[in-house]
Amino acid sequence: MSLEFCPERPLFGGAISSAFPQRFQDASNIRQVPDHQELFVDPSRDESLIFELLDFKTEVGDNGSASWFLEDLAREQDAEGFKLIEQSEVVEAPGLSFRNIPAVVTTAVGEMAISKGRQGREAQNLVRVYVANLRLKGVETDALVTAYEPILINPLSESANAVGAGLAVPASQSGIMPMCDVIKQSLSTFKVNDWSLFGSSSA
Repeated sequence: MSLEFCPERPLFGGAISSAFPQRFQDASNIRQVPDHQELFVDPSRDESLIFELLDFKTEVGDNGSASWFLEDLAREQDAEGFKLIEQSEVVEAPGLSFRNIPAVVTTAVGEMAISKGRQGREAQNLVRVYVANLRLKGVETDALVTAYEPILINPLSESANAVGAGLAVPASQSGIMPMCDVIKQSLSTFKVNDWSLFGSSSA
């Protein structure tokens, strides 16, 4: 694994923190994102990392919850050619328990063709998407960590201007941490510093 420097970053005003490579810049203010999201990007590689807090989806079981969110994301982005590559078992996250109610984590990896912004289907890029779902049951919240890694950049995509068209250069060739490890790193260091972020009943 690359020895990239991974500082701890404050999220949601410092109520949450996570550590990941320094090359990811905070883009939440540059690109308009909802209040429940924090966005970090590496523009030189067109890679992105998103942290999101959602109301707990009671209708979704723990087993396969990350793949459910991944498929939901594909629908939302009008993706083509979606395929689920792998999904994990449910693992307890004792460090994220609240009032002795355990939190659990699942992960999923998929591939899909998506276009950026308002660009149409003719400008779709092929991307690998990693999703980790931290189910914070004590505060009825689904926390999502999503990582986007381009596989093939369409020459008509706006991404081509920044990183060039064609097959993306693998992280291993660039001496940096691959996105599969970036999401593992951000997940393993994910901490809630202030539970009152989730409402007065969590204070």
